[in-house]
Amino acid sequence: MNTFFTIFTLVIFAICLIFPLYHMVNALLVLRKKPYYMEKQVMLKEKCFSILVPCYNEQTIIDTTILGINRVNYRNYEYILINDGSTDQTFETMAELLDLEIQKIKPHEGLEFAPVRGVYRSRKNSKIIVIDKVNGGKADALNAGIAYASSELVVTLDADSILDEQALSIINRAFTDQQLIAAGGNVHILQGRKFKNNVLKPTMVVKTIVKFQILEYLKGFFIYKASLAKSNALSIISGAFGVFKRDVLLEVGGYRKTVGEDIDITLKVQNFKNGRKDLKVAFIPEAICYTEVPETWRDLFKQRIRWQKGFIDCVILYFKDFIPAIFKNPLSFFFMLDALFVGVICSFLTVFGFIFHWIYYGDLSAFLIYLCVYIAVSLLYNIIAILISYFYHNSFSVKDLLHILLVLVLDIVFFRLLTLFYTLFGTIQYFQNKDEWNKVARTGRAYHMEQTG
Repeated sequence: MNTFFTIFTLVIFAICLIFPLYHMVNALLVLRKKPYYMEKQVMLKEKCFSILVPCYNEQTIIDTTILGINRVNYRNYEYILINDGSTDQTFETMAELLDLEIQKIKPHEGLEFAPVRGVYRSRKNSKIIVIDKVNGGKADALNAGIAYASSELVVTLDADSILDEQALSIINRAFTDQQLIAAGGNVHILQGRKFKNNVLKPTMVVKTIVKFQILEYLKGFFIYKASLAKSNALSIISGAFGVFKRDVLLEVGGYRKTVGEDIDITLKVQNFKNGRKDLKVAFIPEAICYTEVPETWRDLFKQRIRWQKGFIDCVILYFKDFIPAIFKNPLSFFFMLDALFVGVICSFLTVFGFIFHWIYYGDLSAFLIYLCVYIAVSLLYNIIAILISYFYHNSFSVKDLLHILLVLVLDIVFFRLLTLFYTLFGTIQYFQNKDEWNKVARTGRAYHMEQTG
């Protein structure tokens, strides 16, 4: 029994190491070739983008959202703010800042959503449209935005997300590839940015909880998403910044009401693509948006539990489709083996396995070996993510690097364990209350003033 358990533990341990090592190598391989959309090109005609921003009780940050619109170095777009039945002063703030006037715009058919009270256009910026509707949830608000969008390409942003001034120009170049039907952009943390010499630069002079998330986002986007996209297995286009062909969104029935609408819509689009082998779904690391992250442990807990419940919801919904194709389709393979088996099931096996081994055998040697290898791989993963971020001009100052060294240590001994807890607790919570949204409170900080200080 002891031998069997030891072998079983080692096999699980080996599987848990294979995928992180694969993603590190794969992400580095992405850097070998300059993407077509970043090569020098003649002046391109600007495609029109419909930028959808669902808003629910965003009074504290909506002014930053609207001011961020003016930073976009692009002309051919419409910005659609969808007030999803906010119970605070979100709509009133929009009306005051934008000077709204009522419009008669007929929505396209094909998607259902809660009743719309009115559609407005800003007198100050005619590119900005506001949809005021009855509350139906984020997915419902996005469906309303799609129905009223006039452009072929739809960009989805969170209300706390601000586009980098070059983001739309880069996306415009990327979508010269007619086979590209959807893409995820890169997401940096809004609190971790400051203007230095009139250039927006990263900073680690922030709260400790934000420092952890800065490192986490670097790993999540520069390694994990880059690797999955290269493997044709991208399963999440972040709700903070995604781009889709509008006709594809209509074809797949739009967004489904779920706590993980960004995972769900990505899987829908991937399934649509898999039926048409010439189509592509991509990750565009050069196209950046800046998003606000939780600044309290309570809000971080609520966010991560919601993310985990959204993932489990999609596992259950798509399980019957993914299992038969697990060794045929890269998306099925990485979603089921990497995200589900390694990310969730092995989390439970690791925790309960070591507890069982300790109680019944009193031997912690396997745990110590696991711990040493885990620390080494985690450090390597973190360092490679930082190095890749430098490749994309995300360079930190010497002072910031000292902060990063401390975060590297704390990430391994504390934040990773906290993330493990979120995975376990969120999975259990799904089966107890899968529909609870757990909205994260906005900080209410005036970033446009802080960043110019």
